[in-house]
Amino acid sequence: MLKLRARTVVFDIDGTLCFDGRTIDERILAAIGECERAGYRVVFASARPVRDLLPVLGGAFPDAMLIGGNGSLVSVDGRVEARAAFGAAGFGALMEAVGRHGATYLADGPWDYAYTGPADHPIRGRVDQGGLARRVELAELPEVVKFLVVGASDMAGLAEAGRGLGLTVNHHLDEAIIDFAPGATNKWEALRSVGIEEYVAFGNDINDLDLLRNAEHS
Repeated sequence: MLKLRARTVVFDIDGTLCFDGRTIDERILAAIGECERAGYRVVFASARPVRDLLPVLGGAFPDAMLIGGNGSLVSVDGRVEARAAFGAAGFGALMEAVGRHGATYLADGPWDYAYTGPADHPIRGRVDQGGLARRVELAELPEVVKFLVVGASDMAGLAEAGRGLGLTVNHHLDEAIIDFAPGATNKWEALRSVGIEEYVAFGNDINDLDLLRNAEHS
């Protein structure tokens, strides 16, 4: 039997708990509920902004900590805070690269978003499913905490340009998207910032690697 020091369990969402982009099976929710009843603290950590985690959870686990935007957003007791955002100079350089590569994108602020991609792109169906936010122009976002490229003339070249700017870059080849986060922001770094050092982690994707590597059990 596995014996753990950690009393926190961290779950990625898409591809780990959610397989249709919209719902989590009742059997999985029940199993996570058993974790809570056994005395474990439950944390959900996703590439989605907090706004897009809420409809998928459907009101379940209202006391759980939520980490969104691959670590750039944290919600505790229902209060959403931006932990990390793109600086003006770095974001300006990223937008120059976006322009050179003719890229279309989803840019997330702390709550609202800007989108320039096609209406039928698969990612569009995951954005603001609960109708909780506003789609605005990029300049209207108070700050940008996450930037997702959904199309470009040279995706690999754009990903490399982002790395050259010191950004966290997750190039998802299977979905043909690039996820940019400010600086060294990731899920593991967000956990450490709130004092969680020992935990069990469930994840499935490249943006979970640091989370999984540093878990007591993964």
